[in-house]
Amino acid sequence: MKILNLYSGIGGNRRLWGSEHDITSVEFDSDIANVYKNLYPDDKLIIGDANNYLQEHYNEFDFIWSSPPCQSHSQYRHNVGVIVKGFDPVLPDMSLYSQIVFLKTYFNGLWVIENVVPYYEYLIKPTHKIQRHPFWSNINIDTSIKIPKDNIRNANKISEMEAIHDIDLSAYKLKNKRQVLRNCVNKDLGKHILDAAVKQITYSI
Repeated sequence: MKILNLYSGIGGNRRLWGSEHDITSVEFDSDIANVYKNLYPDDKLIIGDANNYLQEHYNEFDFIWSSPPCQSHSQYRHNVGVIVKGFDPVLPDMSLYSQIVFLKTYFNGLWVIENVVPYYEYLIKPTHKIQRHPFWSNINIDTSIKIPKDNIRNANKISEMEAIHDIDLSAYKLKNKRQVLRNCVNKDLGKHILDAAVKQITYSI
């Protein structure tokens, strides 16, 4: 299966995907992309803008996963950062919704977009929700699955967060390792959704 993994970060969602698929990942930050490349050397890695790559190459793939920037949508930044700590409010990054509309309209394959529960009313309601993640997708995803909570929000040390994701960042100099690790999707959840996509494609053949 040809997979496009947008805003891939260091590949938390991809951790248990194995090596049987043809995977292309897109990451804007070159330092983060370097970690991804070392973890998954067989993947094709694009350092660049995810929206541009999606628009130009979407029809080359069977399955597209996207995790657009979530900080500007998050309840935590709004409730704690803006209201309590006095952070400046920011305009929400609307890549989330523009990609949903684009994929629903033009993509004939399977797709899923992952983000956070926002501080505002959803502009487009998610199709699924598992743990803290809302998903917009055309895949039949079993939301009753019991995936162990990773407790990433309760982890105080970088080493604890690395252990949760089974990723060692000690050899890398990254601007904010804590945020990079918080951005990772639970690896078991990533595998659960990929398995659902593979199953759906298999049944449709």
